[in-house]
Amino acid sequence: MTLQALIWDVDGTLAETEEAHRHAFNRTFRAHGYDWEWSQAMYRELLKTTGGVERITHYLRSDRPGALPEDTFVDTVKALHKAKTASYVNAISNGEVPLRPGVARIMREARAAGVRLAIATTTSAPNVEALINNCAEGVRMDWFDVVGAGNIVPKKKPAPDIYNWTLEKLGLDPRRCVALEDSRNGLFSAQAAGVPCVITYSSYTDDQEFPGALAVADCFGEPAAPVPAVSGDFGGKRHVDLDLLRRWHAAAVSASV
Repeated sequence: MTLQALIWDVDGTLAETEEAHRHAFNRTFRAHGYDWEWSQAMYRELLKTTGGVERITHYLRSDRPGALPEDTFVDTVKALHKAKTASYVNAISNGEVPLRPGVARIMREARAAGVRLAIATTTSAPNVEALINNCAEGVRMDWFDVVGAGNIVPKKKPAPDIYNWTLEKLGLDPRRCVALEDSRNGLFSAQAAGVPCVITYSSYTDDQEFPGALAVADCFGEPAAPVPAVSGDFGGKRHVDLDLLRRWHAAAVSASV
């Protein structure tokens, strides 16, 4: 059963975007007259809740009960998230957030080999498009056959919904794909959908554990900038490439038979 598609997470996987998100949340809160400030430590905890609307809601229910009137709570949170997305897109459009090492190279290798590309993320479609359309590495939105983003499924990661939706649109068996994630929630989402998963943890997920991942590294690396393996059989390689992804995929499929 050959590898036919790579399914990418976005925030933390394609790029180290979480700081840009955190600053956008804080700018939005200030602009709307709220004294809420998310520190890096707080945001690390808040990232355990996937989805921007869900994250604001969790924060308010847990840390700021009664901060918003109940009769307008849902609408206010949605409006705040919409404003935050606009702030984030404006910041990211300046091209200040590069793709992580190895991402663009692996995508080019996959395209050259006829391996399809897809996205499965809980971040909004405008966020995805802003990152891809303004990255300096030349990746384009039309490289992706399917973009699963935003609120197109009822449950966010770690639920498998976004992967199930993406697989349905791809028309592929999950065992013909590999997911690329940076977080425990993303790993569990992919696994629940039956998709083998490789982890490159980010600055906000480097303290997490990733049971059952095909391999774990702190980035994909480049031939001239090798990366040490954290877990998994790298076969002596010091960077992740399509050949290595194919080997991990083949081993996972063989083990599942």
